[in-house]
Amino acid sequence: MKLLKRTLIAGAASAAVPFLTVSLHAHCDSVDGPVIQEAQAALQAGEVDSLLKWVEPEFETEIINAFERATTVAQEAPAAKDLAEQWFLETLIRRHREGEGASYTGIKPAGQIDPAIRHADHALETGALGDLAEHISHTVAQEIEKRFAEANKLRETASESPEAGREFVAAYVDYIHFIEGLQLLVQNEMHHH
Repeated sequence: MKLLKRTLIAGAASAAVPFLTVSLHAHCDSVDGPVIQEAQAALQAGEVDSLLKWVEPEFETEIINAFERATTVAQEAPAAKDLAEQWFLETLIRRHREGEGASYTGIKPAGQIDPAIRHADHALETGALGDLAEHISHTVAQEIEKRFAEANKLRETASESPEAGREFVAAYVDYIHFIEGLQLLVQNEMHHH
């Protein structure tokens, strides 16, 4: 029973990973993500203060110093401007990711941000939520319905053979772990706040 419980908990955590990864990857570390977009504007303006919100307080001094170094190198050695600015962006993203509790895996190219995340950013930019919640709800509902339909279909033939039973169990586990993962996210969010 303990093994089953641990398996289910691990599965729930695994089911939550795709949702967590969306918020942690290919967004804040993407060239077209909000951190780098704002950092590029700050580099052009020569003003670092707007970027400090993206890092934890203990990294402020490091970011200010890195910004000053990058802008000094860019002014004194124009041939090294791109390299200096890239180094600053990597430093900023590394520290931002650390503040999120995520590892730094490099700056990602533009065009890889999930459409739902792009939609969420757009809602904040425009100040209007629009159909974001409905879109996410619809996507989640579709995923639940798909997993339910598969498990329900295979349940009917599960007793025909061990192989059929295993197919049902695999679909059942996928269905239940998805639901548990969603519940885990909701519970963590409620406890977080």
